[in-house]
Amino acid sequence: MDKRVFPRDFMWGASTASHQVEGGTVNQWTVWELAHAKQLAKTAEDRLGWLPRWNKIKNQATDPENYISGKGVEHFSRYKEDFDIAKKLNLDSLRFSIEWSRIEPTKGEWDEEAVTHYRQYIAELQKRNLEPILNIWHWTSPTWFEEIGGFKKRTNVKYFQRFVEKIAKEFAQDITYVITINEPNVFASFGYLTGRWPPQEKSVLSSSRVIWNLVIAHRRAYKILKTSNPKLQIGIASQLANIQAKRPRNVFDEISVEAMRYVWNWWFLNRIKHSSDFIGCNYYFSDYYTNVFKRENPKIPVSDLGWYMEPEGLYPLLLRVWAHYKKPIFITENGLADSEDKYRRWWLEETIIAMERAISEGVDLRGYFHWSLLDNFEWKHGWWPKFGLVEIDRENDMKRTIRPSALWLAAHIKELMK
Repeated sequence: MDKRVFPRDFMWGASTASHQVEGGTVNQWTVWELAHAKQLAKTAEDRLGWLPRWNKIKNQATDPENYISGKGVEHFSRYKEDFDIAKKLNLDSLRFSIEWSRIEPTKGEWDEEAVTHYRQYIAELQKRNLEPILNIWHWTSPTWFEEIGGFKKRTNVKYFQRFVEKIAKEFAQDITYVITINEPNVFASFGYLTGRWPPQEKSVLSSSRVIWNLVIAHRRAYKILKTSNPKLQIGIASQLANIQAKRPRNVFDEISVEAMRYVWNWWFLNRIKHSSDFIGCNYYFSDYYTNVFKRENPKIPVSDLGWYMEPEGLYPLLLRVWAHYKKPIFITENGLADSEDKYRRWWLEETIIAMERAISEGVDLRGYFHWSLLDNFEWKHGWWPKFGLVEIDRENDMKRTIRPSALWLAAHIKELMK
């Protein structure tokens, strides 16, 4: 393009999450993994046999070890190496999460060595001029917190509040950006409504309690953090979808779309809009609805996970988010499972164009964080989905290899920011 679109202070980064990359975590997810790995492997073909690449992932998906996070990708010990790779990719920021179970492994007892680790982690980012974007909670909790009911009980929010106070005390003066909670809508629905994730409940009441308690948790966290450092910029990372009618102007399709947009995209954000400095948008999906809440997406193209891919759908979504809230927006996650690196460059190209269009129309878009910097443990799916800009060979000493699409992105960022 002849005219610069991205502002000079636009942030180009990638995202990670502690449980998915660090290794050696002990939390409610690791307990669930160990208890369900054999069952997940046994039922893999029933759950995943429809995927286009099933024959290529079958051996891994039917192996119980696939479903155990274990050593992760050793990011806990190799983070300096990973930060150096991020710099090679011309990134200037990194979103990461603090592992609550490391900081407070036993109720009321802080692990100061873990605190020191994350302090050094932040310092090493800043040493490389990588802006640290601290995510306080990315779905994993200490086992003791889960045993007393987790976020399903209102009285337990005080324990999260205490954790946030510790984070504020230790780190708030050294950073600028904080995300309190990652994808509260996904956590509440998958863990407590559909039963796909731990604790595998299927209860409208339980999911409603959890999502409301997460609203309260965010509001309290915002006050604590702002009191500690008024200059902090605080928000959440919400999973937002580009929800469209399969048949535009069909009354049933349009009603379904408006309802789904409200419930999935806006309900949580509406309740924290006065305690958020920015909106974090995790974008993966364009979903098409028909009749009464029936999702009917196109069959191609799809990612390795079978997700319909429409990266350009980010553009209309950004316009809607901006129209609703008029707050700065960060794309806090965006990517695809693509082990052969077949579609990632296309995805990135279309995403950049979508961002340029949105910025050109006045959307205050401040940054882009690709999911993920590294191949990681993808929750219930385990290790076979590959989201990383950097390939991790877990069978060969966790060897890091930059994918061709990431090299293209690095060169394109350099060109865009001249």
